[in-house]
Amino acid sequence: MNLESLLLYFFAGGALLGGVLMLLARHPMRVALALIGSMLSLAGIYAVLGVHVIAVFQVLIYVGAVMVFMVYVLMLLEVRESEGRRYSSLPVPGLAGFVLLVSAIGISIWRSLPSHRETAGNTAYGISEFSISFLNDYWLHFELTSVLLVAAVV
Repeated sequence: MNLESLLLYFFAGGALLGGVLMLLARHPMRVALALIGSMLSLAGIYAVLGVHVIAVFQVLIYVGAVMVFMVYVLMLLEVRESEGRRYSSLPVPGLAGFVLLVSAIGISIWRSLPSHRETAGNTAYGISEFSISFLNDYWLHFELTSVLLVAAVV
């Protein structure tokens, strides 16, 4: 195991820990700080994978601009800490979603093993094939989804 793999696992663990803390924290400022940690871990993952431009954009745009704005708004709202529990009482839906996600990833990995692949030719589907298919066949669906998301935000 080399240094890149160790760094990748470290940043992946940091992103996972930030996501779990976002689900469990009750105070909005703690949730925002967990989101900042998760976004910084994602920037580290991008840097380890060699996509340095996206790593810099992740830090500058998401962490630097969006999160500073969110923290500023939270400070303006003056959310007071209640005397109750510090963590959310609803981790069960998050845990159920996590179990579903891990099982879907496990099934996907299990099906991609060489013993479970179809023998009728090469079934590998890489990034270049995905991007060609996406840009040729599914670009309209993607744009319609983005318009729908903008309408939902408004």
